[in-house]
Parts: sequence; structure tokens; C-alpha cells
Amino acid sequence: MTAKTSQSSGGLSRLLTTLAIVLGIFAPIVMLLERNLESFYIFKMDELHDLAKRGIETHGNDTGAIVNYIVSELSERHPRHINAHRHDDPDEWMFNNAGGAMGGMYLIHASVTEYLIIFGTAVGTEGHTGRHTADDYFHILSGEQWAYTPGDYAPEVFPAGSVHHLRRGTVKQYKMPEGCFALEYARGWIPPMLFFGFADGLSSTLDLPTLWRTTYITGREMLGNLALGKL
Repeated sequence: MTAKTSQSSGGLSRLLTTLAIVLGIFAPIVMLLERNLESFYIFKMDELHDLAKRGIETHGNDTGAIVNYIVSELSERHPRHINAHRHDDPDEWMFNNAGGAMGGMYLIHASVTEYLIIFGTAVGTEGHTGRHTADDYFHILSGEQWAYTPGDYAPEVFPAGSVHHLRRGTVKQYKMPEGCFALEYARGWIPPMLFFGFADGLSSTLDLPTLWRTTYITGREMLGNLALGKL
């Protein structure tokens, strides 16, 4: 009995020692990267907002034309870092179920520190924003998004042309009361956000083909950018 107890204690000690070594190695690296996150970003927030507004001004209520306008210009500005598969390819679109909300998603860019997508639905949805390791900027292209913070008595309303900034580490309830599409940009640590993106699919919808498609496209773009030296 004493021998078994000693073996268990020894195993636990080795595990704790290994964890301490891993943390000791990676914690300074993460802290250094955290202080230099800005240097890894390739997209500028004011340029994205300007691009979204120009798309709306040029194409009005034609959401498909707005999306084409945005993706085309981004492809010209960042040819190496934008999804080479066109947004009008149905295989590049996928459902996204997260926090109880559901919509369609087209991935424009994915890397360790940034993602840029078209997200929306033609029929409305509502859910939990998630509490993320990145700042999230929701550029409304058509329709409206509503948001609620506990303690408030009126919703925040974001019409087409506006930006809803969900600050890193904060959380809200949000709703697209009817059809709404947006250019969504996140900057910060992207990989931890993927757990939120996959949770509903693994625990609720069990839509394995969509989970596989999401994993494949996200991995393809993220690893492709990493191969180019883009964190």
C-alpha cells in the first residue's frame, strides 16, 4: 500500500514539474508576443470601416454586390493573405452555430492574430457573443444588429454602415432581428476563439459535415498564412 502511494505521489510530482517547466518556457514567450501584437496585424480598422461604407454607398441594398466589392478590394490590397477561393463558391460558405446563434459564414482571412469574415443570415438570429481573447469589430453591411448588456434598459442598435465593437474579454447578448450581414474583424489571439465556434456543433447540432468543413477551411487559411510568416 505504501509503495503504491509513493508511486502515485511520484507520478503527480513529475506531472506538476513538467507543467511548471512548460509554463516557465511558454509564459515569457506569450507575454513578449502580447506586448507586440500590433506588429502582427495587417488590417487597419479605419480602412475596413471606410471600405464597408463605400461598399454600401456604391451598392445600396444589394448585399451580394457589397460583399463582392469588399472582397475584391481586399484581394487587391492583400493578395497573399486573402482566401483565394471566391465568395460566390457555395463550398466556401458554411453554417456557423455559436452561443445559440446561427448564420452563414465566408472566411476572408484567418491567422493566429486576425480573422476577417462575412457573417450573417437572411432570416434573423439571436445569441451569446462569447467572451473572447480578441477585440471583435462587427461592420454592419445590411440590416441591423441589436446588443444588450446586463443592467441596461434599452438595446444598442447598429444599422448598416455602423460598427459594433465587442471589447476583448467582455460579453453581450446580441440579435439580428431580421436579415443582417456584416464584415466581422477580430484582432488578438484567434485560436482560443475556435472553442466557442465549435462548442454548439459538438454539443448541440452534431452537424459533423459542417464541423469538418469549418475545420478544413479555417486550418487551410490559418496554416497558409503561417507558412508565409503571418502570425
